[in-house]
Amino acid sequence: MLIFFIFIIALLYASVGLGGGSGYLAAMGLFDTDPAIMRPVALALNILVTTIGAYKYSRSGFFSWSLFIPFGITSIPFAFFGGRLNLDGDIYKGIVGILLLYAATRLFLSAEKAEEKEISRPPLWASLLTGAIVGFVAGITGVGGAIFLAPLILLMNWASAKETAGISVVFVLVNSLSGLLGYLSHTPKFPPQIIYWGIAVIIGGYIGAEYGSSRLPNLLIRKILAGILFVGGAKMFFTALG
Repeated sequence: MLIFFIFIIALLYASVGLGGGSGYLAAMGLFDTDPAIMRPVALALNILVTTIGAYKYSRSGFFSWSLFIPFGITSIPFAFFGGRLNLDGDIYKGIVGILLLYAATRLFLSAEKAEEKEISRPPLWASLLTGAIVGFVAGITGVGGAIFLAPLILLMNWASAKETAGISVVFVLVNSLSGLLGYLSHTPKFPPQIIYWGIAVIIGGYIGAEYGSSRLPNLLIRKILAGILFVGGAKMFFTALG
């Protein structure tokens, strides 16, 4: 059952340019997976899914180096430092959960109006600061970071939905690599069943990235992302409560 859940999570997340890290953490938590291996496994599965997604979105013309580089420059080192920390706090989870729930609500309610707004690229300072903050949080939590970056880009109208997916998938890839290296630098540990989970996310990630990059309309992408954020935010919030 865990393999099936991981497959579905990879498919849905890949369709909107995400790696699925928060979903894998939730699924592993439901099946009482050893907490010591959850974060590196989530990062490793992220890397598999987003490698496929990066190729798909780039090939379809929905990736912009000029938009990505400022986010990536600051996020990569901060994701590494975050990956070296071991933080455990219900207050932190509660705050992140509330932020995700807020972003999900805003995204869903503004989805149709956003299609009418003009895209405006972010100033350099905003991109650099955003990349640093999101990268650090990504390294700490064991997710790729795009679950925080993507709604911000969309809410600020810095890019279209498909461009956001293209930026997000590469952002997840580089930060997952950086966060995993930070983690493995002091605690190298993987479970043997990661081979089967990896096969599941490769198949699910390929299907999701194919549909997201070429067949799903921008409006639907925004609504799927809103749904994913809502589920992830609710899970973190209620976990924090106890």
